[in-house]
Amino acid sequence: MTVAEFLAWPGDGTGRKFQLVDGELRAMSPGSATHGTIQSNLSRLIGNLLVASNSASNSGCRIVTEPGVITRIRSDVNMRVPDLGVSCTADAPGQQALPDPILLIEVLSPSNTRETWDNVWSYATIPSVREIAVVHSTRVLVEMLRRGTDGHWPEGPEEVGPGGSLRLESIGFTCRLPDVYAQTYLA
Repeated sequence: MTVAEFLAWPGDGTGRKFQLVDGELRAMSPGSATHGTIQSNLSRLIGNLLVASNSASNSGCRIVTEPGVITRIRSDVNMRVPDLGVSCTADAPGQQALPDPILLIEVLSPSNTRETWDNVWSYATIPSVREIAVVHSTRVLVEMLRRGTDGHWPEGPEEVGPGGSLRLESIGFTCRLPDVYAQTYLA
């Protein structure tokens, strides 16, 4: 299946969500309540910063929940779906993929670790992406990847654990990890 066919596809009638991986449909399992709480916390915290920043600087960055993003490699057959994405390109009618994402965030569940990291490495092919965060849902840990000033990615992620702070340079955001995990059993 191509991205165009995927976007025109009416779904399988079950209400399940899918992403397109190398031309194949990949069903997305619903996340746990903890996963959803972490995703909501991050969306709120980042969204509040972006609304305040946009009012002050008119930069227009926005956070989107479960956006479709098109990878650079094999872009005709890949539309991946991270948990959160930030773009500073204005919303427009008919957009079905998040244009020019600068930050992508995955909340990692133990049941889909391999698929999540497969997505992460695919996100790194998108020229506009400057940071990728993988936030664990079963322990307090964030793995950060930042594109260097030379355009290259590090060999491995920087780990931020309990007591640390999540720093997203692409949008000038910093918060303590307890804020990310608030209202979860990990708090």
